Amino acid sequence: MNRILSFCLLVALSIGLSTVDVRGEDNSQEEDLHMDLKTGAHDENGAKAYIQHHLQDSYDYTIWHAMGWEFPLPVILFDDGLHIFSSSRFHHGESVASCDGKYYKIYHGKIYETDEAGTITMGEHGHPSNPKPLDFSITKNVFTIMLMGAFLILVFSRMAKSYKENPIPKKGGKFLEPLVLFVRDEIAIPNIGEKHYKKYMSYLLTVFFFIWFINLVGLTPLGINVTGNIAVTFALALMTYLITQFTANKHYWGHIFWMPGVPVPMRIPLALIELLGTVIKPFSLMIRLYANISAGHVVIMSLLALLYVFTNWMARGAFLGLTLFLSVIELLVAFLQAYIFTMLTALYFGGAVAEHDDH
Repeated sequence: MNRILSFCLLVALSIGLSTVDVRGEDNSQEEDLHMDLKTGAHDENGAKAYIQHHLQDSYDYTIWHAMGWEFPLPVILFDDGLHIFSSSRFHHGESVASCDGKYYKIYHGKIYETDEAGTITMGEHGHPSNPKPLDFSITKNVFTIMLMGAFLILVFSRMAKSYKENPIPKKGGKFLEPLVLFVRDEIAIPNIGEKHYKKYMSYLLTVFFFIWFINLVGLTPLGINVTGNIAVTFALALMTYLITQFTANKHYWGHIFWMPGVPVPMRIPLALIELLGTVIKPFSLMIRLYANISAGHVVIMSLLALLYVFTNWMARGAFLGLTLFLSVIELLVAFLQAYIFTMLTALYFGGAVAEHDDH
């Protein structure tokens, strides 16, 4: 069951990211961006380019641009047919890519159909009027999600197999078992109740470990910012919302549409407020995770860039010490955000299955 939910989460997140436009700059700015990344963040412009490159998604996977450590990812487009080709044809957005007699160009992080010369025609409101195909490309964030999904399935499948043979944890199980028990005993049972918590455990464990591990990977120098992408946090919040609504009992819906214990004339406006509340709750989940992770990345990358901007060694030492201190704090934040998202999700599930005695 856990593997099935992990796979569903992986697919939902991948689709959510693939259908969201990859943000970037226009071609002239992209060229300057890549020049700044090659030479390093030695001034304010280079620092800005360094931070932007780390935060935004991309059609190729860059580990270290200055050393050429990067590899292309598949671009999957659909307009009058399916077109699949390597992102290397774009040359980081500097070239026009051709496939099956059609030409495509990246403009402001979006792929548009164009001609051989790469002409982009502007409409009345300053937006491109070129046809834009449906974009299902495997971007850097989608690729990272797929790797993390496969990693979680592999680790917990092996852990489950090991427990069937011997209930005593081994190797990685010694590290993971206390965390699984923590989610069960400190998050699921207190917020959902012993009667109903088991049917939600697979999802809660998947969300907790996915967010935590992907946040830890985001602290590495790989330029990964998955949970700092609002499309990912939206997909996670949407899944929590759907599970909450589809598993809710009659008491939950009764308190929304016909709240007991209040005058009848007040029940209609209260029903509208309660319905709005069911949407606001997952929205807060989405914004909280996105904002905290994005802010942490911006601060850390800004301090790293300042190490190159300032020439004074005392200033560099101070910024280096502050960067190391905040990096340690971010390790705590990575766990804390996973805990908060999982705890609030369990709280919403608990409210959906709670049994009330209206008398």
